Amino acid sequence: MTVTPTPHLTSLTLRPDGAAPRAVVLLLHGGRANALTPPPRANLPALRMLPFAAAIRRATRGSGVAIGAVRYRHRGWNGTRADAAKDAARALAELEGLAGPVPVVLVGHSMGGRAALRVAGDPRVRGVVALAPWCPPDEPVAHLVGKPLFLLHDEADRVIEARSTWAFVRRATQAGALAHALPMPGGGHAMLAGARAWHRTTAALVAGVLDAEPGSPPPLLLPPRPRSG
Repeated sequence: MTVTPTPHLTSLTLRPDGAAPRAVVLLLHGGRANALTPPPRANLPALRMLPFAAAIRRATRGSGVAIGAVRYRHRGWNGTRADAAKDAARALAELEGLAGPVPVVLVGHSMGGRAALRVAGDPRVRGVVALAPWCPPDEPVAHLVGKPLFLLHDEADRVIEARSTWAFVRRATQAGALAHALPMPGGGHAMLAGARAWHRTTAALVAGVLDAEPGSPPPLLLPPRPRSG
């Protein structure tokens, strides 16, 4: 059963028998710092998330987990407008109307990672897996208390420096988040080289967050602490 898309949520595949899912994974693709134009039909950042969706579907098969994606109105974050975060928040609200008050895990890449972390204080959000996320030094962390967060980054990323991610993890941990950093062995910002490792790790983390008690880190793949500097 696939529900009709809403303004901020793409099609959401539910269980074939129409029963409500026990949990939902929402994907948030990357974008640009500034762009008020809508994403194009052939949207490469959104297409890059499809293998992650497939890996998560395999890892959670038979457990009543639905997978959807956030629909952006604009390609960019756009400064204080934080458009991607607003779209993510609205998607969460629309999702509850479609699937009920089920736990949600957010998986976001780059700008989508920033949006996922920004809205992770929502009580519906069980945890976040952020892939090469955009984490400026002033990104808020106070709302992340008790949230399991996993931030994956290739330290050779030339688009967004991994050290900004490690700094965010340290600040979030100090604020009370269950934040962990996971240096990836390659892939760059687009996560192409060694893509299977990105897909498998993300899927395992998502499944672990859903299986763990609320507010607890998953019992698998706990990454090392972030490096200094």
